[in-house]
Amino acid sequence: SKWDIREKVWEYLEASGLAEFPRPVRGRIPNFKGSLQACCSLGELDVFSRAREVKVDPDKPLEGARLAALQARKTLLVPTPRLRTGLFNRIVPPPGATKEILRRCATSQGVKDYSVPVGLDGKAQVDLVVVGSVAVSEKGWRIGKGEGYADMEYAMMVSMGAVQEDTPVVTIVHDCQVLDIAEEILDDHDLTVDYILTPTRTIQTNCKRPKPQGIMWHKASSVSSEMLGKIPILKTLRSREKQAGKDVTLQDEHPALANTKRAAISDKKVMPANIQPQCAPGSAPVGQPHLESDPVNPKLEGCDTMITVYVGNLPDSLRVRELKSALRELQVVPAGVNWQAAQHRAFLHYRDQGTADRAVSFLQGLSLGGNALRAELAKSQGNK
Repeated sequence: SKWDIREKVWEYLEASGLAEFPRPVRGRIPNFKGSLQACCSLGELDVFSRAREVKVDPDKPLEGARLAALQARKTLLVPTPRLRTGLFNRIVPPPGATKEILRRCATSQGVKDYSVPVGLDGKAQVDLVVVGSVAVSEKGWRIGKGEGYADMEYAMMVSMGAVQEDTPVVTIVHDCQVLDIAEEILDDHDLTVDYILTPTRTIQTNCKRPKPQGIMWHKASSVSSEMLGKIPILKTLRSREKQAGKDVTLQDEHPALANTKRAAISDKKVMPANIQPQCAPGSAPVGQPHLESDPVNPKLEGCDTMITVYVGNLPDSLRVRELKSALRELQVVPAGVNWQAAQHRAFLHYRDQGTADRAVSFLQGLSLGGNALRAELAKSQGNK
């Protein structure tokens, strides 16, 4: 799954001494040794030379790319962190800025000190997009840190006419982050890349997979009510698209889902019994993480029909009983919980595909203990 790949990349960067400040790199677009060298290759690309307006993400390993855009006197747009206060900041160095000031402008603090906001009406025309990645394949498949902001930013740029179908996308990573990635784990809203820059290579992917054509409002993995509450500009865009006649119904607002939820609430006492697995009891194998189950449910060992939901970004302070309580409140009680506190994650096991899908929809972005949870269907089902 995507999370398997993320975890392996983060662990390898730390273990091999390639990780740079800010540390730990887990949960981030990782900064790595050689990032400045990789960023310098940006100036050698024809698509960079021709670009007048460049959008570069605010991640630390892309600092050299932001500096390259400023030194080439291009218009530099940097997304606001988590899109909380708007869409972009346009970096405006002071007149006669020295190299040292340009370097400062390229830092996260410089983005705050030398910028003006650009909203949905900013008439941006982006000629080149530079994004960070946790992992990427030579075919152009990209995996971010799991929060979906790069995908969301691109989709919003499509909606506001700031990018076209042929606007090139570049990512900058360490060589060890270039991996084989199965296309089937990608979602429709995932952004692909056209160029990969590493400290030693420049890869043109010739990727033919279409990039997102705007925001997929109906997909829980793309946008949720929780995300709307956190990103005011997303709410504004949704209102505009609704006025233009577009269906902007979210998955967690869909009438069919709402009816299912109401039915679940009215049948609250029966629901846990309905999803009990008909499996033989047994103990977890030696060396496997401990499997927590509700007392009324048998262990899951020996059952091969489970649908598994991955839940990540669990806060250190969270206890398994608190997660179970939240699941009961949401009416998505699992047959069992595989609790892995040290990895800040849990695996929820369901007998029912519909309940598993609802669990993903309800849990994605849900705030527990101050953390926004990450949820997705695990790709490998069954006991393994």
